[in-house]
Amino acid sequence: MTATTVYSARRIHTMNPAQPTASHVAVRDGRILAVGDLARLQAWGPHTLDERFADKVLLPGFVEGHCHLKEGSLWEWPYLGWFDRRDPAGKVWPGLRSMAAVVARLAEIDAEMIAPTSTAAAEAEASGAAQAPLIAWGFDPIYFGGERMTVAHLDGVGDGTRPIVIAHANGHLMNVNSAVLHAAGISAETEVEGVMKFDAGPLAGQPNGELQEPAAMYLVLKHVGNAGLLAPLSEAGLRAFGAIATYQGVTTATDLVNRLTEADLAVLRGACGDDHFPVRIVPAFQAFHGTHGAAEGADHVKALIPRNTDRLRYGLVKMMLDGSIQGFSARLRWPGYFNSPNGTKNGIWVTAPAQYEADFETYHRAGLTIHSHTNGDEASGAAVDAIERVLARAPRPDHRHTLQHGQMIDAPMFARMGALGLCANLFTNHLWYWGDQHHDMTMGPDRAHRLNACRSALNAGVALAIHSDAPVTPLAPLFTAWCAVNRITPSGRVLGAAECLTVAEALRAITLGAAWTLKLDAEIGSIECGKRADFAVLHDDPTAVDPMALKDVRVWGTVLSGRVFEAGSKATA
Repeated sequence: MTATTVYSARRIHTMNPAQPTASHVAVRDGRILAVGDLARLQAWGPHTLDERFADKVLLPGFVEGHCHLKEGSLWEWPYLGWFDRRDPAGKVWPGLRSMAAVVARLAEIDAEMIAPTSTAAAEAEASGAAQAPLIAWGFDPIYFGGERMTVAHLDGVGDGTRPIVIAHANGHLMNVNSAVLHAAGISAETEVEGVMKFDAGPLAGQPNGELQEPAAMYLVLKHVGNAGLLAPLSEAGLRAFGAIATYQGVTTATDLVNRLTEADLAVLRGACGDDHFPVRIVPAFQAFHGTHGAAEGADHVKALIPRNTDRLRYGLVKMMLDGSIQGFSARLRWPGYFNSPNGTKNGIWVTAPAQYEADFETYHRAGLTIHSHTNGDEASGAAVDAIERVLARAPRPDHRHTLQHGQMIDAPMFARMGALGLCANLFTNHLWYWGDQHHDMTMGPDRAHRLNACRSALNAGVALAIHSDAPVTPLAPLFTAWCAVNRITPSGRVLGAAECLTVAEALRAITLGAAWTLKLDAEIGSIECGKRADFAVLHDDPTAVDPMALKDVRVWGTVLSGRVFEAGSKATA
């Protein structure tokens, strides 16, 4: 007979309304055999009682329904963000609170790169070999009172000849210096949407070094290599992501920007095939392609599904309509941006709405589940309109297509989504990281109070998940839940108190709610018989603390399909 292990706990919150709490859970073959008290579980026969969690609290393993595996690998480059941030090794990188501080940090990095670290480096420098690019990430100018970075800032770093690429925190923009513009052939004559140019002065009409959205950024990336969220997967980066996930109680995570090339697939297979890898990965195929690429993309994803394993699940498709609200590249309905440095200019259509509808229908008819990036309310409305027409032409029960971010969706649009069976995965971390900026600079007070309107979504019967979009913000589901419950900003402002979730609702959104959007709710998201033995192991009970302390609940580690992962250590049986 296969061995059975029974874990005792101070309390088990199951997310199963038929049995909300328990004291013991039995695990066999990586699955949950039974839940209840010890007497009930003993009826299943011989078992080993494991009391390592006797003073801990178990929840279903947290499900991060919108993040990127680059949360691990981006730390190979320097961090330039506004907020302090901890890397996978535990080092805290202090936030940079002015443009001058950002430029000074870049100058320090440039100086470190100049200093030869080996004979080979010295010989390369002496031979006149091209300088290695300086790549950094996490930058966001919205905190600097409207001041935007230009080539004037970056050309003063070092002697101005080293290529410099700065990825913004939102992943939708980057800044580069004149050396990069020259290498990429970007000039005043370049007519690619997203290549920003000076509006006035002696350089009017010349590119200013800011590049918005993929079409503009790819002009650079093909010359200086990949950067930011568009960088390729690496084995080391994936391992670092796994370590972060364990520290945060995450057992299932998505990767929502992935071309699923052979190189990507090899990295995913290598990590997820290792029993010591602590997280289940759901990579979504990024549908960036030309006008005739959707059919090929659908065939590519369908061919991968038979390769699914416990730790690696193909089948999702990611589509994009617009950009970033704080980057002013999202598409907003009237009256547009509240106080935009771009004046009355609206954002960018990453995919033209007509092309989005045509491609969406191709993936939909192929039986795939589509997660659509829509930040601004114009983009969300365009997606709902298109999906409504597609479903009229090609009805499909239980499709679970999901709008990702959906930060400006209002009650009437949620009502339409509910009628269409659409899900929402809202980016509640924005309430803390950019809530004040949305109130003062992007949306204005009225619309900022409906930012990530979780209560309206639930009232409309829309299946709800919430997410971090890591590395845009840190991977930390309990913090994401805290944002949805309290809706507080760094200034102390509460944005839309009527949209607050209860703690129980927020915990469901990071477990069973997210699992539903991934069509994995039959396997994960709750602790009940037959499901995967995935647990978040906590020192504290999130239902017993003050809601303002939810983000401070301590995580011991995780259990993934019956394998125990203490944060900071390898798996045990």
